[in-house]
Amino acid sequence: MQVTEINSDGLRRDFKVVVPASHLDQRMQDKLTQLAGTISLPGFRPGKVPLAIVRKKYSSAVLGEILEAAVNDAIGKAVESSGLRPAAQPKVEITSFAEGTDLEFDLAIEVMPEITLVDFATISLVRDKAIIADAEIDTVLTGIAERNGSTETVERAAASGDVVVIDFLGKLNGEPFPGGAAERYSLKLGSNTFIPGFEDQLIGLSAGDAKVIEVTFPEGYGNESLSGQPATFDITLHEVQASKPAEINDELAKAVGMESLDALKDAIRAEVGRDLTNASRLKVKRALLDALAASHDFPVPVSMVESEFEAIWKQLEEGRKAGQVDPADEGKSDDELKTEYRTLSERRVRLGLLLAEVGRVNEVTVTQDDINRAILNEARAYPGQEHLVLQYYQKNKDAIESLRAPVYEEKVVDFILEKASVTDREVAAEDLRREHAEAEGTATEGADEADEAEGDDSPKPKKRAPRKKSAE
Repeated sequence: MQVTEINSDGLRRDFKVVVPASHLDQRMQDKLTQLAGTISLPGFRPGKVPLAIVRKKYSSAVLGEILEAAVNDAIGKAVESSGLRPAAQPKVEITSFAEGTDLEFDLAIEVMPEITLVDFATISLVRDKAIIADAEIDTVLTGIAERNGSTETVERAAASGDVVVIDFLGKLNGEPFPGGAAERYSLKLGSNTFIPGFEDQLIGLSAGDAKVIEVTFPEGYGNESLSGQPATFDITLHEVQASKPAEINDELAKAVGMESLDALKDAIRAEVGRDLTNASRLKVKRALLDALAASHDFPVPVSMVESEFEAIWKQLEEGRKAGQVDPADEGKSDDELKTEYRTLSERRVRLGLLLAEVGRVNEVTVTQDDINRAILNEARAYPGQEHLVLQYYQKNKDAIESLRAPVYEEKVVDFILEKASVTDREVAAEDLRREHAEAEGTATEGADEADEAEGDDSPKPKKRAPRKKSAE
């Protein structure tokens, strides 16, 4: 077999491969001989079929296997002899072949780029440390007290936040419709439980009042016969109940599963702290990825960029069909969007390859303990349903493997952050939350690079889909 490199252009390597006919014939002979020892044909004992008959019957079927093996051998030889690291499946184009002649084909291999890592100590970052004020803990406590409170009947007009006990009868064109009536129904005003406009028209009514309200069912309403239809409701209000928050004391704490009020406050502070730490982590990670993108400039494989772009564009088109469009994309032509998203795709691929190289050079690995912690973190996102999340992962090995790439990325990021110059800065919790919300509105950099970095109704982990970045 003769493998000759004929072109080297950027990350592309082109080879001319010639496989002698004698080599193919020998492989064919070996394969047919092996086959002859195993097959059975009428009139012959097993393993005693003449080779000539085996060749006549099976040579066409075996030829494809022989050619595939020859191509794979050529790819292996080209990669090994040149020390290449293919970025994608090599492309093969057969230029000459007929039975009994040499096999000639062109081989195109796109290779991974050479990446020179900067000294991470030269990267300067600021990490926010949020100050949790006592007033914030008090606000959370107030919310808990309200949710665990009671109601008491009051002799006044209904206001937002009150619970009203009503009878109602819905009508379309003056005729009652199925499912549109109830008696002594308890409705909290402001809860948006009913269709838009219904609850607002009950504000100001007192016990004993009757009223006919007019509403329009929203388009896309669950009951197609009501969707978009104007309707009236005959209302009779029996009772107005005001919410009475529970007292904030040890009894409230015990009602929500804590030993004491102090223990509840500690738990709230810890939970708030975790949320703020996560927000700070995402912020500093975005800054780190921006710094890495700015300090590394190397060519990226076109095939990888196109693959990433196709995934993004497919998601964009699916979003359009569902009526979900990124506000930043509104009013732009497809050509403009494709240019922007190809730029985004190139950035993602470059960052993914960069993180992979950092991990490879520094032998970053993902352990089973790392995966277990990731599963527990996913479970915490579904309070009260943690066991369902754990069951989901126990039953879905592919789901467990899907965690490996983002976990790997986080470990690489942690490694770089330990080397970088990171200065902690105290900030108000509300400021950090606001910045985090603004960044999330245009999507976080998150685990989108992770795919490159490491080469039923039950709750499931949130999927991270490619989205546009404010940093772009």
